[in-house]
Amino acid sequence: MELQSRKDIPAELTWDLSSIYATEEELHKDMESLETLSGRLVQNYRGRLTTPENINACLDDLREIYRLLSLGTNYCELAVSVDYYNTHNQEMNESFARLSALVTSRISFVDTEIAGQDESVLQEAIAIATDNKHYLQDVLRSKPHQLHPDTERALAALSQTIQAPYQVYNMAKLADMKFPPFTAGAKEYPLGYSLFEDNYEYEKDTAVRRGAFTAFSSKLREYENVTAAAYNTQVQTEKTIASLRNFDSVFESLLFRQKATPDMYHRQIDLIMEKLSPHMRRFARLLQKIHKLDRMTFADLKIAVDPEYDPKVTIPESREYIEKGLAVLGPDYVEMIKEAYRGRWIDFARNKGKSTGGFCASPYRKNSFILLSWNDRMSDVFTLAHELGHAGHFKACNACQSLYDVDVSTYFVEAPSTMNELLMAHYLLKTNPNPRFRRWVLSCMVSNTYYHNFVTHLLEAAYQRDVYRIVDKGGSVNAETLSRLMKQTLQSFWGEDVEISDDAALTWMRQPHYYMGLYSYTYSAGLTIATQACRRIEKEGAGAVEDWKKALSAGSTSDPVGLAKLAGIDITTDAPLLDTIDYIGEMIGEIERLTMEMETAADHT
Repeated sequence: MELQSRKDIPAELTWDLSSIYATEEELHKDMESLETLSGRLVQNYRGRLTTPENINACLDDLREIYRLLSLGTNYCELAVSVDYYNTHNQEMNESFARLSALVTSRISFVDTEIAGQDESVLQEAIAIATDNKHYLQDVLRSKPHQLHPDTERALAALSQTIQAPYQVYNMAKLADMKFPPFTAGAKEYPLGYSLFEDNYEYEKDTAVRRGAFTAFSSKLREYENVTAAAYNTQVQTEKTIASLRNFDSVFESLLFRQKATPDMYHRQIDLIMEKLSPHMRRFARLLQKIHKLDRMTFADLKIAVDPEYDPKVTIPESREYIEKGLAVLGPDYVEMIKEAYRGRWIDFARNKGKSTGGFCASPYRKNSFILLSWNDRMSDVFTLAHELGHAGHFKACNACQSLYDVDVSTYFVEAPSTMNELLMAHYLLKTNPNPRFRRWVLSCMVSNTYYHNFVTHLLEAAYQRDVYRIVDKGGSVNAETLSRLMKQTLQSFWGEDVEISDDAALTWMRQPHYYMGLYSYTYSAGLTIATQACRRIEKEGAGAVEDWKKALSAGSTSDPVGLAKLAGIDITTDAPLLDTIDYIGEMIGEIERLTMEMETAADHT
């Protein structure tokens, strides 16, 4: 169970970054090109962006600079993400980040000069634009928040420094934090970040599970002050930038980027905290009853309803499950899945220094790169289906849209990924009528898909909102404050049904999304859209699938409301979210009923 070093991992378990750059020499050539192209852009266009024709010509040339920046950033950051002990990759990443900051500073004049033109000039530029239309519309939209060109250039030059809090967080978490083994009963167990989050949180042995949680939390606590300092720096920076750009609050600033309204944001948090809480408390009580626990603690919330029925799944077996489960999306989608496996898009490895959790990176018109740590669990199949949802989404929009039109709002971006989890579960429900199997699939949906997105990330979002409210009033946060806020949030949701300890309060230390603006709440937003679209597919079939594909290929040519509308969903009201919460409650009710029936049947045998 001890994690290996990256160098000892078989190549077939790792991703292949050569589809971005076959060699580092190719990266360095593009770095030289970035220097040349950015200098040429300044020479050709600075002070000349006064006509619609020049504006569009400049944006045509700028597109290549952004493409190279995207390729280099992805290549370097992906290399670091799988091994934070590799100093060569860290140095390469830092070198590219410095160049990126320099180039971004040089080209910052583009937006400020365009925004400085009369609206009539911008409207004419939009009218004659092809691939630049939506970019120009966004510049026009951002015009009230543009700063003096010198200020914009300074902010761009400081981009590497502005991103430092996230780098500090990752280095503390993935490089410096070393976990000693812990003891449960008379046995010693190894411990690590991914070992805890991918294994021990789901461990059926209560002594091992709770022992791991205590030991894990003890090590986290040693780093609480540096982690809090990094996070406080992050939110103070966001507040400063919001104020500089004349936003009334940091919320307004961060939601502006997402093209989401305050109502859309607060609705997700408020309704789920109020309406979903009673259902999840029922689920917690059911887990306590099934497992005959003396009390229900935070460390017990991720145990399976039926751990003896959790089948081991190999990587080759996962491919068969996913291909069949997502076949409803069509043969082209299935072919992408096959290519992801054979083309080494996926990093399955479990090694020291690797980022935790899972993510998918999709450089423009390159294949995607999916990170996870494979643990032979069905939950890994759902995670991989989730990340392939991102891959399929960006394959579709990259193929159909300009580079400027693939920066999809985070409010929608988790919908394609969570849709795939739902399609997988619905496929499994159709394959086997056995009540125990049905209960297992339903519990996977509740304890994985919905728990992860509607509970874990939503509670993080509720806590995060409290942090930003403090910062918006001119305050700051420290480790004590952050733990208090997290504990209050957890207690508010779980009530008397789950014991929330001081160790549970340290959950705020575990989420990288806090360094990505208002991201955590968007998981529930995306899953709300996905649930409604999936239910349409179940009822209406091919027509709903085609609507979903239109939404996937639209990229950022529409805002979240428009993208959802393409999929046949109206998210301007509470109805989709309330219906989704009711749907979760129905699943929990069926799990309770099936459990009672199975217990009754067992008593009669």
